[in-house]
Amino acid sequence: MPQVALFIPCYVDQLYPKVAMATLQVLERFGCDVDFPSAQTCCGQPMANTGCVNDALPLAQKFVSIFSDYEYVVCPSGSCTAMVRQHYGELLHDDPGYARVRPKTFELCEFLTDVLKVKSIKGRFPHRVGLHNSCHGLRELRLGSSSEMIVPRFNKAGQLLKDLEGIELVSLKRPDECCGFGGTFAVAEEAVSCMMGLDRIHDHEQAGADVLTAGDMSCLMHMSGLIHRQKSPLRVMHIAEILQESMSAVD
Repeated sequence: MPQVALFIPCYVDQLYPKVAMATLQVLERFGCDVDFPSAQTCCGQPMANTGCVNDALPLAQKFVSIFSDYEYVVCPSGSCTAMVRQHYGELLHDDPGYARVRPKTFELCEFLTDVLKVKSIKGRFPHRVGLHNSCHGLRELRLGSSSEMIVPRFNKAGQLLKDLEGIELVSLKRPDECCGFGGTFAVAEEAVSCMMGLDRIHDHEQAGADVLTAGDMSCLMHMSGLIHRQKSPLRVMHIAEILQESMSAVD
C-alpha cells in the first residue's frame, strides 16, 4: 500500500477545500494510505515569483522538514508541484533533505498515471468537458505534449478522463494556451490577465464544453471569476472533483 503525504496548496486549503477532499478520496480509492501533515504551509511560490527569494527560503526549508521522510508526496496542483521539483534547488542547493523529497513529489495526475500505473478509470461523467492545460504542468512537469513540439501526442489528465462513461472531451483550437492568471501577474497586469482569461474561456465555449477542468485550481479560480462576471453557464471543476464524482456514480 503506497504511503502518501497529501500536500494541499494554501489557496485550495482556504478557498476550495472540496478539491482537497476529492483528492484524498481519489487516492484512497486506489489503495493509498494517505496522511495530511497539519504543519504544512505555503510552498513559497508567490514569494519566489515576485523576487522575494529570502522570504521563500524558510518555506522551502519547512516543506522539506515536513515531507522528506514520506514515501510519496502528492499535490493537486501542477504549479506548486513544479515549485518544489524545479525551483527549490535554487533555494536549497545541496540540502540532503531536498534530495530525498524532490524525486518523490508528484502532481495528482502524474502520480496516478506514472506511479500507480492507472490506464483508465471506471466511472460515469456524462458531460462535454474542456481540459485546460496549465503552464506549469505542461511546460515544467511535462504532464502533456506541447503543441510546438514534434513528439507523439499525450496528456496525463486526458488519459484519466477519456474512458469515463458518457464523457466527451471537446477539441480546443488552442489546447495549451495560458489562462492569464500567472499569480501576481493577475494583479500587476490586470487588463492583460483578464483578456487572456476571456480568450481561454471563449475557446472552451466555442468547442461546446459545459464543464471546464484543469489540474490547477489557481487557473480555474481565475477563469471562474471571469465566467461568473460574464454570466456564462460554463461550470468549473478541478479534475480531482470529476474523478471522485464519476467513480462515486458507479458504486
